[in-house]
Amino acid sequence: MKRDVDFNEISDGKRYGLQDLVKVDSHDCEGCCACCCSMGESILLDPFDVYRLSTGLGKSFGELLEERLELHVVDGVILPNLKMAGPRERCTFLNEAGRCNIHAYRPGICRLFPLGRIYEDHTFQYFLQVNACQKKNRSKIKVKKWIDMPDGRQNERFILEWHDFVQKLQEILMQKPDMEAAKKVNLYVLEAFYYKGWEREISFYEQFDARLVQAGQDLGVQGVAQPVIS
Repeated sequence: MKRDVDFNEISDGKRYGLQDLVKVDSHDCEGCCACCCSMGESILLDPFDVYRLSTGLGKSFGELLEERLELHVVDGVILPNLKMAGPRERCTFLNEAGRCNIHAYRPGICRLFPLGRIYEDHTFQYFLQVNACQKKNRSKIKVKKWIDMPDGRQNERFILEWHDFVQKLQEILMQKPDMEAAKKVNLYVLEAFYYKGWEREISFYEQFDARLVQAGQDLGVQGVAQPVIS
């Protein structure tokens, strides 16, 4: 999701890599769950997020969509996001104590917070959203350790490829006056990357790469994304 913001106003002005230290460690949040409430439709899920949720919870994408996820349009592309509910608009994966029930396989955006990503020149770096987290006296920690994602470099490659694919798809769909054609494209993407599911015996990334190539051919998605903050 593109954000129309001034990078210098929302960050400390620095860009970080996986091996850099950044002041984000909130010491297990100590009961705070402010970042898990009132997030609207902003916690978007990529195919790897859904793969991990589906594997961790033993549920298909369709089952997750019935209970904890929802779909909405992001610049012409239909994508899933975490559902918020109740008086405080809390994430539906929070328990009564305000703790995350899916912490081990939480989505990438949740892992990042309060970091964000800035994409430029077919790559991306991390940045600190200085006023996003309510916890004070945070400690420094390596970005890689904070995100705590297996196969960090492999995952970064996937994130970049998915980001570029979605952005190019958005450009194509925003130019399509034919709503029926746009619907068919979105149904294709949802089926290929979400509903179809993933074989557990085969590397997710291997399967994703094959599907991405096929989708590029079938949908005519080519090109490299422009700089954007997310």
